[in-house]
Amino acid sequence: MTGMRAGVFLFAIPGLAFVFAWHIAVGAKVIPLRTVVEALVAYDETLFDHVVIRDLRVPRALIGAAAGAGLAVAGALMQGVTRNPLADPGLLGLLAGASFLVVLGSFAGLSAPSAIPALAAVGALGAAALVWGIASAVPGGATPMTLVLAGAAVTAFLAALTAIMLLLDETSFDSLRVWLTGTLAGTRGATEIWAVAWLALGLTVALSASRQVTALAMGDDAATGLGVNVQKLRLAILLSVVALTASAVALVGPMGFVGLVVPHIVRLTVGHDYRLIVPGAALGGAIFMLLADIAARMLLAPVEISTGLITALVGAPFFVWLVRARL
Repeated sequence: MTGMRAGVFLFAIPGLAFVFAWHIAVGAKVIPLRTVVEALVAYDETLFDHVVIRDLRVPRALIGAAAGAGLAVAGALMQGVTRNPLADPGLLGLLAGASFLVVLGSFAGLSAPSAIPALAAVGALGAAALVWGIASAVPGGATPMTLVLAGAAVTAFLAALTAIMLLLDETSFDSLRVWLTGTLAGTRGATEIWAVAWLALGLTVALSASRQVTALAMGDDAATGLGVNVQKLRLAILLSVVALTASAVALVGPMGFVGLVVPHIVRLTVGHDYRLIVPGAALGGAIFMLLADIAARMLLAPVEISTGLITALVGAPFFVWLVRARL
């Protein structure tokens, strides 16, 4: 690791700590950073601000950081394994598939905390298979553009089915309507424990396979020559991406463009070695999500908008630029 790359991580870690504290400080009531630090290191349950920080704002910040890290790492892995700069859980339909099956499960009465991440995982996997199948069936095969077009079609179709279910029972699914826009507001109880377990599994696989992903990004022949079992690696990465996407959807809903924007920014700073990209994407994704949530709470304060709208406002122009620059 060069000195400059080491400096990136030395800056990112305290940067995440600062953004985390800033995220806790803002909200319906702005709390001084000094009080935030005091609540974290010397908690006093008799002080109202300390209770708000520990019981409401710290869990929200942790959830946001975890979901952002998961989506960013998932996007980085997808881009590396497919060698597609446009690969992203949202653009390729994984978020829509995960969300659709969670809503369908709720519609069918499958709303146990342990079921939500599992439903999201099955939905993400099914949508990924459908997108790949459609893109592979057209003339020219699964190119970056055909994958994005197939992803857009599958996403639109699943979004329409999701909307139909929501319309059938507006009262029961009122909370899901907000969740589907991508939000850190509110919690899903014990679902968070299961989602974090899935996230930990996905990150563990991603970190352990990061060196091999670097080889695979150079091409199948080069990876095979370096002793990489390409098929086995692709299966492991697919499971990692599904676990990371499912955990993020279970925590915050379908948050788009995080997995597209962050990996490209990370590559500009640490290069193309996935031993650096994976942890860098995790840090960058956490920072990006927390900053987006800060903007969601501050732009129209005291009204709070969905965090997913902020990530879309940032990510959509980035996507247009990326298409013009790379294709």
